[in-house]
Amino acid sequence: MVQAPAQTVSLSEFLALPETQPASEYLDGFIVQKPMPQGKHSTIQRDLTMAVERVLKPQKKGRVFPELRCTFAGRSIVPDIAIFTWERIPRDEDGSIANQFSLAPDWVVEILSPDQSQTKVTKKILFCLQHGTQLGWLIDPTEQTVFVYASEQALQVFDMDSPDRSLPVPNFASDVHLTVQDMVNWLLD
Repeated sequence: MVQAPAQTVSLSEFLALPETQPASEYLDGFIVQKPMPQGKHSTIQRDLTMAVERVLKPQKKGRVFPELRCTFAGRSIVPDIAIFTWERIPRDEDGSIANQFSLAPDWVVEILSPDQSQTKVTKKILFCLQHGTQLGWLIDPTEQTVFVYASEQALQVFDMDSPDRSLPVPNFASDVHLTVQDMVNWLLD
């Protein structure tokens, strides 16, 4: 069977389409649907969102947005978790949080799903770093590993060899203290 080549669409055409479930992303002219999250992914996404939000929001240092569409630099992506500093959160005239986020997150977190390409997810994190993101985490629940990406710094790997080592966070989130062991514990609760 011969497969027809995928058609490219413009970013404005993509943004005019109805949202899909799970979300679709726009990458270099192509529409790519994210995989449906499974148990480990959902658990880590929920608990990490709550843990970081619990620290940042009361201090008005930032907010955590799971599955938020971020459109910037010709792409439209939906990170598993996008974290923005308080002052960079887009707002409407009345001060409420805007619907459209046309900028890169300050901190981006991706959680690898079983059938997801680690290369493609890594490329998404690196793209964010090239456009102003301070830090990116790639969490692999199966391997109990967190890969930490930062601009102009070597990749750091955190796993169960040192489960209680604090994971690096951006400066604005310096009060957030998490370890690989915390994430493993979330999966055991």
